[in-house]
Amino acid sequence: MARVTVWGSLRSQTGGQATVEIEARNVMELLARLGETYPGLQPTIKRGVSVSIDGLIYREGWLQPLKPETEVYLLPRMTGG
Repeated sequence: MARVTVWGSLRSQTGGQATVEIEARNVMELLARLGETYPGLQPTIKRGVSVSIDGLIYREGWLQPLKPETEVYLLPRMTGG
């Protein structure tokens, strides 16, 4: 299972939980399962979120593989250049 740390402003959608565990092989699966498990996150995920995997931030790394020891952070969408 991937251990996901949820950024502060998104925690209200996970019942206040800072960390959740989700079974997923890649980012696309992770976001789909997060939306299924925590329906309040679905609108935010649809608008766009950023995912930090082992310290690298991805906006569209849908197929980025996840391993059980991978450090994952769910963040509000990062914009700008």
